[in-house]
Amino acid sequence: MNRFFILILSVALMASCRSTKKISTAIAKKDTSEQHMVFVDDKAHADSVAFMKNTLTQLQANKKDYTTFNAKVNVDYRDATGKNYDVNATVRMYKDSAVWVTVNAILGIEALRVLITRDSIKLLDKQNKIYTARSVDYLQEVTALPLDLKTVQDLLVGNPVFLDSNVVAYARGSNTISLLSIGNLFKNFLTLNEADNTLIRSKLDDVDIRYNRSADLNYSDYDNKKGFLFATKRRLNFIEKKNLDIRLDFKQYDFNTEVSFPFSVPRGYSSN
Repeated sequence: MNRFFILILSVALMASCRSTKKISTAIAKKDTSEQHMVFVDDKAHADSVAFMKNTLTQLQANKKDYTTFNAKVNVDYRDATGKNYDVNATVRMYKDSAVWVTVNAILGIEALRVLITRDSIKLLDKQNKIYTARSVDYLQEVTALPLDLKTVQDLLVGNPVFLDSNVVAYARGSNTISLLSIGNLFKNFLTLNEADNTLIRSKLDDVDIRYNRSADLNYSDYDNKKGFLFATKRRLNFIEKKNLDIRLDFKQYDFNTEVSFPFSVPRGYSSN
């Protein structure tokens, strides 16, 4: 269960220009939707390069620039064994400083409280009365993904994650634009709504084919509140050695309101 809740706090991942031969090697594991992408280089395809850079700039312009964030989320989670969990979570964040989450199980009883800062993660398992304190590196340990506070916050507000400026290919579909960026760790195949450049999908795979990490992040039901385009529904699928499938349905959300992060360890809790 802890692995799941850390993932929902997240979440699903950088390099100079490469030759087409090197690019083809790096993306040997192709998604079927990538088959029709056009690979370009600066010298031979100046117009295409300009188009890709302009699309990337507009995508970056859609990133949420905020100070605080709070939300109530319905979470549906299926683990590697096929077992389902359906819970409600309250999320509060201060950008670049903290993520605070409480998770309520059946009958609205609080089951878990989590506080993530730049250098630590603390968990209160209220059902079993266990307190856990770890370095923020614990996020990477339990998820097998290079997560940190910034990445977790970007996942929660719907900003692109592990997006590199090294965009090497693009495709145009029916009302969509697709971009492929390749970084030091991951290739990121993005699908955008052509009308407003909002993110529809981010498919992440390891550049190094010796590894088998993958994340498929889907965004839908965008809402415009206080000038922010915000995906109120998400589906996050993480694959490493096991498959984790998470659906997030944001029932309430707000930006730039006052937030607090109460976290204290009650008497009688054991340390893990």
